[in-house]
Amino acid sequence: LAFFSSFDYLQKVTLLFKARYPEIPAWEQARRMDESEREHFLARFSPTSQGIGFAVLGGAFAEGIDLPGDRLIGAFIATLGLPQINPMNEQIRQRMQTIFGSGYDYTYFYPGLQKVVQAAGRVIRTQSDRGIVYLIDDRFNRPEVRALLPGWWKVENAPAISR
Repeated sequence: LAFFSSFDYLQKVTLLFKARYPEIPAWEQARRMDESEREHFLARFSPTSQGIGFAVLGGAFAEGIDLPGDRLIGAFIATLGLPQINPMNEQIRQRMQTIFGSGYDYTYFYPGLQKVVQAAGRVIRTQSDRGIVYLIDDRFNRPEVRALLPGWWKVENAPAISR
């Protein structure tokens, strides 16, 4: 299961992935999926299936779903998950800055990391589950980010991937 910050980003990556790796099954979250569409998306994750589902971080498949055992053995999170900068969030940031002195952290940084942790939590649902989560964003190497990731995560830098 691969998570992206927006539908636009998801669609661009899915299109490129399908063109480059047509032999690997791939399916994607669509905007405003109804219940049967969401069930169909999740049904493709079976203990014997192969492929990659593409979803939006903070969306329907990033929290509240259970794919235990071998149904989901890994996830890719291709962003720090920061909320979009817009007038509403900027108002919140300014207010948080006035109250707490850390407006950016409370408006963008902490909510973004919360989305990342929620999405990563789809992989390990029971005590017997095993899996891997790839955090694909250089910012995950920053000490202030690492300090806020769950202490039980075993975080390692993956070798550089050639293009």
